[in-house]
Amino acid sequence: MLPVTDVTRARDFYENKLGLEPKQTLANGEVVYETDGSTVAIYPRPTPPKADHTELSFEVKDIETEMAELRRRGVRFEEYDMPGLKTENGLCRIESQKAAWMKDPDGNILCIHQS
Repeated sequence: MLPVTDVTRARDFYENKLGLEPKQTLANGEVVYETDGSTVAIYPRPTPPKADHTELSFEVKDIETEMAELRRRGVRFEEYDMPGLKTENGLCRIESQKAAWMKDPDGNILCIHQS
């Protein structure tokens, strides 16, 4: 469940930039997506979220290809430089893992990762 202040704007991001397909829209404005056996939902609320951590992560088979496609759709990846975590061109490599982070229009932090 991810809170959003503008469902129309959020739907544009999740559907047109991330490529998720809505499975259900509820009367309260909540939109439900299913992806690879998981359920993700966005729901309206009047104030933006304040989380400062990853709220949702998608595992991908080829992170560089996914990043290129997402960039083509207008997604911007975050850059981090802190102890134990540094990105280069949006990509972080930690041992056998690769990860990249992005934010939705409300600032929810999302990740794609490859093992």
